[in-house]
Amino acid sequence: MKTIPPFTALNQNGIEITHSSLLGYKYILFFYGQDDTPTCNKQVFTANDVVELAAAKGFRIFGVSPDKPAKHKKFVDKYGLKIDLLADPEKKMMYDFEAYGPKIFMGKEVTGVYRKAYFINEKGVILHVAEDVTAAKQGELITEVLASL
Repeated sequence: MKTIPPFTALNQNGIEITHSSLLGYKYILFFYGQDDTPTCNKQVFTANDVVELAAAKGFRIFGVSPDKPAKHKKFVDKYGLKIDLLADPEKKMMYDFEAYGPKIFMGKEVTGVYRKAYFINEKGVILHVAEDVTAAKQGELITEVLASL
């Protein structure tokens, strides 16, 4: 049983969310590149589509990107999102959760966000890590993993 790394991030409303403040809750952290871009929108929207299903299983959903809270707020308001988006402009969470580094994009090596999802229990223990998440299937993946937990 591996516990999550400690973290502190602001959500779209400027509210501080920490690993400690989430003790007692089950939740999903998924990592994506940027608000309001076509591929990342698919990832966020499909996660948003399963928020009620996740809640029925006792899970909250948080998206994490390098965007700042103000950009997250515009994105949430523009599309009426029901999930919290956490700001990680320094990419500390991304590095700590091994969700940032070198990758191949369009045939070239670049540094960027790895699409990953962590399923965490109320004690901060990682129940499941989904690697290489496909943006359009984020919601489907959440549904499948929740069914298996």
